[in-house]
Amino acid sequence: MHGLINRALQCFVRDTYGEDRWLDVARAAGLDPPRFESMLTYDDALFRDALAALSRSLGKPEDDVMEDVGTYLVSHPNVEALRRLLRFGGVTFEEFLQSLDDLPERARLAVPDLDLPQLELRECGPDHYCLNCSSRQPGFGHAMLGLLRTMADDYGALVILDIEPQAPGVDVISISLVESAFAQGRSFDLGARGINADDL
Repeated sequence: MHGLINRALQCFVRDTYGEDRWLDVARAAGLDPPRFESMLTYDDALFRDALAALSRSLGKPEDDVMEDVGTYLVSHPNVEALRRLLRFGGVTFEEFLQSLDDLPERARLAVPDLDLPQLELRECGPDHYCLNCSSRQPGFGHAMLGLLRTMADDYGALVILDIEPQAPGVDVISISLVESAFAQGRSFDLGARGINADDL
């Protein structure tokens, strides 16, 4: 697994719970050294071990932890660049949803060996979308759920989200758009600085 994904988990713990909590998690997961480097590649098992150790440390199910990670990735000031990258997907939340199919390919333009979950959006009815999220790592559908919930707030849209596992590593997220302009969204400045690997 690409180090950017592993490091996202590390940064989530560090920024949310503090460096000492991360060091405890790293020790419990057997990580030596107790940190991930953004541009290295790691065995998939290391991420699973770190997630399991974090789940035990927090007393929360792994799926809930991953949803919190998804929220963190588009809401914390330390990873603002990722939110900006996603906001380039469209002016409205619906346009943003339509851009998700291309997200893995767009990410690989910046980091060629980055293997993101495969996303496939389809219309399931009026103002109702279904997002297939497939990954070799369980839990990424829940990270996407947290990300979508936060991005809906970012756009000022009122949505109802639900997730249904289909198979190990395969989830379908149901997205019902109640109102596209329910509230004022967060400001978005096209002229802000770009994304940098050091942000993770």
